[in-house]
Amino acid sequence: MGQARSSTSPQVILMGLDSAGKSTLLARLLTGQVMETSPTIGFNVGTLDLDKKTSLTVWDVGGQKSMRPNWRYYIDDCKALVFVVDSSNPTRIPEAQKALKKVLTEEKLRGIPLMVLANKKDLPNSMTIREISNQLDLPSYTDRLWEVQACSALKGLGLQQAFMSVNKLIKKS
Repeated sequence: MGQARSSTSPQVILMGLDSAGKSTLLARLLTGQVMETSPTIGFNVGTLDLDKKTSLTVWDVGGQKSMRPNWRYYIDDCKALVFVVDSSNPTRIPEAQKALKKVLTEEKLRGIPLMVLANKKDLPNSMTIREISNQLDLPSYTDRLWEVQACSALKGLGLQQAFMSVNKLIKKS
């Protein structure tokens, strides 16, 4: 993945459970291609250019259970949290809800905007935005700006729009 060009682009952390599609999503955003990915041990980082003047440095942090205690080490200078869920796998949403709630208790993330990406919306029987929002208990997060958007990392649908929204959330916060 690419190197951050300058420290002026806001840092965005991409988190979520393993197999939610974070690395596929970042690779698709950075290269426009679907790349073969394997479970992320540690992190991937890249600079996403939204337009001629705006870029975001996106950190994709491994989501395996053994990696989650380390999430807090990646949140320094974080301007937004992008939490990716697999909308085609409702059985893992309770685990995602716990992981999200835990990371949002970190002092360094106080008031930081949250974007939840409902990935894999191209798959049949994927959950609705409302179902995901309610099961992740998002309405209870009254201390921060948050949004939920549907996307498909494989098809590239909704990704650019989602990160444009992330940038708007950063500017509002």
